[in-house]
Parts: sequence; structure tokens; C-alpha cells
Amino acid sequence: MPTICMFRGIKIFINWREHRPPHFHATYGGDEVIILINELEVLEGAIPSKQLKMLLGWAAFHQEELKENWELAEKNQELFSIEPLK
Repeated sequence: MPTICMFRGIKIFINWREHRPPHFHATYGGDEVIILINELEVLEGAIPSKQLKMLLGWAAFHQEELKENWELAEKNQELFSIEPLK
């Protein structure tokens, strides 16, 4: 799973040839969450509330880039990095 961004202990990645709906994975510590890209809602899993709020804010700002990376992943093409939260 290619990592597309890391910030404040959160690692964000998208799998190649992943199933729909469009989503990304994020880990923090030993926890993992799957976020729907179009709705910016949790599909599965959980991370601490503070980190989830940061993650969702970052995702809202970079939603178009996440969609582009999803499309690349569906075609098994190389993904690009996305700017971390500052």
C-alpha cells in the first residue's frame, strides 16, 4: 500500500486495485480507519477523536488530490504524495 502522506503520527495510504467505493486508509498508533473520499465519512475502524478531526480536515482540503490518486490506484499506476497538514 503506497503511503501518500504522513503528519503528526498519522500515515495515509491507498491500495492499488482497491475495491469501491473510493476511500483511503489511515493509521495512528495501532489503530486504523477507512475514510470515504467523496463523503469524507468513516467507513470502517477508528482512531482517536483528535486525530480523526485533523485527518478529516486535511482530507477536505485535499479531496480532489485524493480522488486523483484513487483513479491512479484503480489503474495500478504510481500514486503521488500529498502535502501534509502543517
